[in-house]
Amino acid sequence: MKKKVAFYTLGCKLNFSETSTIARSFVDEGFDRVDFAEAADMYVINTCSVTENADKRFKSIVKQAQKKNPNAFVAAVGCYAQLKPEELAAVDGVDLVLGATEKFKITDYINDLSKNDFGEIHSCEIEEADFYVGSYAIGDRTRAFLKVQDGCDYKCTYCTIPLARGISRSDTLDNVLKNAAEIATKDIKEIVLTGVNIGDYGKGEFGNKKHQHTFLDLVKALDTVEGINRLRISSIEPNLLKNETIEFVSKSNSFVPHFHIPLQSGSDAILKLMRRRYLTNLYIDRVAKIREVMPHACIGVDVIVGFPGETEEHFLETYHFLNELDISYLHVFTYSERDNTVAASMDNAVPKNVRAKRSKMLRGLSVKKRRAFYESQLGTTRTVLFESENKEGYINGFTENYVKVKAPWNPELVNTLHKIELTEIDEDGLVRFNFVNTIATV
Repeated sequence: MKKKVAFYTLGCKLNFSETSTIARSFVDEGFDRVDFAEAADMYVINTCSVTENADKRFKSIVKQAQKKNPNAFVAAVGCYAQLKPEELAAVDGVDLVLGATEKFKITDYINDLSKNDFGEIHSCEIEEADFYVGSYAIGDRTRAFLKVQDGCDYKCTYCTIPLARGISRSDTLDNVLKNAAEIATKDIKEIVLTGVNIGDYGKGEFGNKKHQHTFLDLVKALDTVEGINRLRISSIEPNLLKNETIEFVSKSNSFVPHFHIPLQSGSDAILKLMRRRYLTNLYIDRVAKIREVMPHACIGVDVIVGFPGETEEHFLETYHFLNELDISYLHVFTYSERDNTVAASMDNAVPKNVRAKRSKMLRGLSVKKRRAFYESQLGTTRTVLFESENKEGYINGFTENYVKVKAPWNPELVNTLHKIELTEIDEDGLVRFNFVNTIATV
């Protein structure tokens, strides 16, 4: 009988793309991939270490696996596995921990899946993570996550990602296009470009530090790939989102009017402490440019509250900055100290109860911003891509500009595109609609 393997992914879209690639390597070795909720011979957990909560969740996920099969072989890979391999190896039930480069060769490190008395560690020095491994996720959702870049050369004072993933490096343009073409043959309607710092695309494309191509070159090339209905840009640094890229997206065949642009703070003083590579004026300019050429675009924002030295005045500066900015929603992160970062040793730590209060205020602002954005879209005609999950008798979908809609569950709608007119916002904050025609013409 074939051995069964199951996967659990914590963290970002990039992790999802890499989990899928790792899973395909198991299938190539003769394993059957099953859902994590099922009994399996082996469980692979792809970890994240961006927030404190992601670290804490690891132990509970290991326990979930052990409940399904106490004798299952458990492996940990990903960012947390690179940063703190000994910590993960010490967790009861963990048999194998693989670092940043080893995770893509995981099948080389397993034999008969016998449990180990102690977690076995194979983890490189992060300086050795200087080569690129391409990946993409398909089959899990109605969209694919296509990895185009890895690592980061930025030195933000709060971030462990450079320690977990190494230097900035990129897939070759030819390979990105090959992967996109493969995805297009599998009835996937949408591709989301992902990476650690995708605006830095082109650096390290052929193993050197120079930019062989730019992010704009990548966008233009992908726009010509046949069979892709939608291309979506994931999080991109404001200093790397150039006006030329914004203008191209506004006229693109496939790229959708949706941008997610990290801000982190609306206070220039805090941005400098964070060692971000821009100030608020540049951020204002990027939002203004998007609104100029795509008034209907969705603009999401990352923001961190409670960074060391953030006074009440700094926070209110951020709050008012975001309140006045024409954006669509926020992703709010409560600052947590991470080992081996500059910020962890900074003075003037913000009490955790104050961090929680500020986070709650910004989450409330996000609800208000999203509601205002949805209201601005009522009466317009958009194209929706329906998801695959039945959520309490409803099916959800997203328009090209990231308005979330709902309709009574109908399995025939799954992974299909339709022209709709947005009509009203319901009690859940989602948008109801009328069909304009059946399948959208693309």
